[in-house]
Amino acid sequence: MTEEPRLPTPREIAELVAFLPRLYAPGFVPITQWHGGDRGPDGAIRMPWPEYDPLVEEFTRAIASGGWLDYAYRPEEAYQMFADEDFIKTASLPQIRSMLTYFVRGERFSDGHWGAMIASGQIRRLLERLAELGSTLP
Repeated sequence: MTEEPRLPTPREIAELVAFLPRLYAPGFVPITQWHGGDRGPDGAIRMPWPEYDPLVEEFTRAIASGGWLDYAYRPEEAYQMFADEDFIKTASLPQIRSMLTYFVRGERFSDGHWGAMIASGQIRRLLERLAELGSTLP
C-alpha cells in the first residue's frame, strides 16, 4: 500500500501565494527576451528559447522544492483542469498540485510554456484559488 503524499502546509501555501502580486505586477513580463530562431555559424537553424525574468525561475524553484510536485499526475488531465476557468475556481489542493506539476514540467516540452501560462492568467487564477484555500486552513 502506497502512502498518500502530504498536502502543503499553510506556510507553504502562503509562500507560493506571495508570488501572485509579484508575477502580476503592472509591467511585469515573464520572458525578457527570446534567443535563437536564426541560423548559427554552421548554417544550422537554432531553435528559439526564452530567457525568463529571474522571478519566474524563483517561482518554479519554489514549486519544485516546496513539495508541490505530483509524481502521479497525468498531463492530459492537468491540461484539462487548467483549460477550464470554472474548474480552477473549485480546485482542491491535490488538483492544484497536479496543475502546478503540469506548469513546471511543460517547459521541458515547449519552450516558453511558463511565460505563456503566466501571461494568459492561468497561474493568476490558480494562485487566487490557492489563496482562497489557504485562508480556510487552521
